[in-house]
Amino acid sequence: MWSDPVADMLTRIRNANSVFKESVEIPASNLKKDILEIMKKEGFINDYKFIDDGKQGILKVYLKYKGTRRDKKPIMEGIIRVSKSGRRVYVNTRNIPKVKGGLGIAILSTSQGVMTDKEAREKKVGGEVICYVW
Repeated sequence: MWSDPVADMLTRIRNANSVFKESVEIPASNLKKDILEIMKKEGFINDYKFIDDGKQGILKVYLKYKGTRRDKKPIMEGIIRVSKSGRRVYVNTRNIPKVKGGLGIAILSTSQGVMTDKEAREKKVGGEVICYVW
């Protein structure tokens, strides 16, 4: 059986988001930290913190919602993995996708690091499309 740590992280966030959890814990990696940093910067999550457990560490992600307690709605409406272990998706600068007409973001892994679709267009670099968030 193949494992995809990034897909596992996205699924944990999606599931916790759908049941209005305050936070979710995820096994840590540098790529996951970079993805979470982008999601924090773009306003999809409140924060995240690294917890050292003596092994690889844990990332505790604090999710973000809008509205009052009774009318709570998730800020993040959707999150999907695009490039999977069985089918990698690469794009050049001209083909970087816009998510939901620019309302969402595509997170790309480029030669200059992990960045959003907007940053990749500005820097004129392509790369692997990790996921879409809207």
